[in-house]
Amino acid sequence: MNLYEKLRKKEVKLSVIGLGYVGLPLAIAFSRKVDVIGLDLNKEKIALFKKGIDPTKEAGNDAVKTTTAEFTADENVIREAKFHIVAVPTPINADKTPDLFPVEGASTIVGRNLTPGSIVVYESTVYPGVTEDVCVPILERESGLKCGVDFKVGYSPERINPGDKIHRLENIVKIVSGIDEDALEEIAKTYELIIEAGVHRARSIKVAEAAKVVENSQRDINIAFMNELAMVFDKMGINTGEVIEAMNTKWNALKFYPGLVGGHCIGVDPYYFIYKAERLGYHSQIILSGRKINDAMGAFVADATIKRLIQANKKVKQAKIVILGLTFKENCPDIRNTKVVDIIERLAEYEIKASVVDPYADMVEARVKYGINIVDVEKVVDADCVIFAVAHNEFKNMSVSKVNNLFKSIPHNERIIIDVKGMLSTDEYKKQGYIYWSL
Repeated sequence: MNLYEKLRKKEVKLSVIGLGYVGLPLAIAFSRKVDVIGLDLNKEKIALFKKGIDPTKEAGNDAVKTTTAEFTADENVIREAKFHIVAVPTPINADKTPDLFPVEGASTIVGRNLTPGSIVVYESTVYPGVTEDVCVPILERESGLKCGVDFKVGYSPERINPGDKIHRLENIVKIVSGIDEDALEEIAKTYELIIEAGVHRARSIKVAEAAKVVENSQRDINIAFMNELAMVFDKMGINTGEVIEAMNTKWNALKFYPGLVGGHCIGVDPYYFIYKAERLGYHSQIILSGRKINDAMGAFVADATIKRLIQANKKVKQAKIVILGLTFKENCPDIRNTKVVDIIERLAEYEIKASVVDPYADMVEARVKYGINIVDVEKVVDADCVIFAVAHNEFKNMSVSKVNNLFKSIPHNERIIIDVKGMLSTDEYKKQGYIYWSL
């Protein structure tokens, strides 16, 4: 009997290592079909799960409360499993090189608890070659087992889009790969238990690894193009949104928009590709240029803000600036690699300490990770400038009167709105005399 059949008949268990935005939905989805162990070394997070609380808001509290998955911070428990999925983050270092410490650490843990006949699948984003050249040696060293003989490995890149309620784990085609044909089929059949959209069998692990970094690099480049246009149009006095609206009337327009490109995928994955290419002697031109443009957008927005403060005859150092939104994208609590921080840091160079409002971001995490104290929007009054940085529904749907309250006693012709996402009705605020700017 193969491993897939044993899983389906609940004779063996499946483990998910890393219960974040990717791992938690995976563990819950699989728990509806097989016996699941969810491992995360963060004991506070595990305690929340056991109380039925989902801090990621990806799966939802109800799903966490009702799941049959066993959540634990004890690595020894995963020894009961035969099918392991590694879903830990793979960030970048300060010098933009890959930080493989989390995936190496997870491999060490899995290796220590690996038993003969097991399969290990990596979902963490990596550059081509990491699974076989970095992770497998760790698994072999820690377990004393031989890959391809005693255990098998595979790679299946995560494609979860945090905060997206339409494109979910179950309805996104899953790329799967294995070290050999037998491993590929076992992995494909296992994922087919939960992926309604079906799976795509990649011909090799390296192909699957490359597909992930390339799909996000492609988006990064396209957004960088729009960001570069936005910077040029700003000098021309042309509204970028109006240009895009006109362009999108053509059937084959790609419908990309300018903006801050952060998060744990698009803002990170291209650097993994660049790193591997440079180690092979190729210096990236297009991908690296796109990254440089997108990484500079926070400073560009901050500088545009300073220009409007001067235009409104404000004393720059004394200006009260409020930033609406800290997370890397709308309607999501994820603050990893958020480029809103770049705006804050650039303003700090002008000796401006901006206030930050975000109903989704965790206040403790924001303070620990970035030293930012999130304030309640109801406490915001007499702002000189409000930067709409993230298109949370609460901000997009904010009434004109509520926006006016943010400025309170400030004269209309001195009120500044910086609309990074172009989410507001420009005519309404310009009619009132606001100084309005959008990316």
